[in-house]
Amino acid sequence: MTTRELLVMSFLYLAATVVVAYFTRATARRVAGALVGAAAVGVLMLKVVALCEALGWWRVPFASTPYFVPLFFLGLSISCTPIYLVTWRVARRYGWRGLAVSVGIVAVIGPPRDYAYATAFPKWMVFAPGVAPILADSAAYVAIVIVGHAVMRLVSGPAWEDRLSRPPGLVWQT
Repeated sequence: MTTRELLVMSFLYLAATVVVAYFTRATARRVAGALVGAAAVGVLMLKVVALCEALGWWRVPFASTPYFVPLFFLGLSISCTPIYLVTWRVARRYGWRGLAVSVGIVAVIGPPRDYAYATAFPKWMVFAPGVAPILADSAAYVAIVIVGHAVMRLVSGPAWEDRLSRPPGLVWQT
């Protein structure tokens, strides 16, 4: 992955973050929490990438410039931020069951998405053959959602405390 490609992807995810923040009606406190959660996940994912490369499960080519790793971290963080704004809305509406379903969805959808990217852009990522890389990728997606959402909740508070949330036990009439 080149520096230019990383910058373009980061900018597109930043635009997506702005759009998601608008449509989820996230407060500044919630956006800040999502950014902090995404930064925590950025650090975690740098470690996961390094571990999985050491185990031979996948390879993410890094440019040999001194600023590429911080830029990669920034790209990881920006790309995860919209996820936490969406999981906040899911948690606000459906509680922990909704979050559990969200985790299950990303665990199933994440690996095929990454394999599609790796097929289309082999300079970005290469997976080793076998089941282990698929399971590791799925586990990484689970960690992305759980860790990032938990950190966002620590910073911004639980979803049910937001001004737009429903009071506990309220049933909507249809």
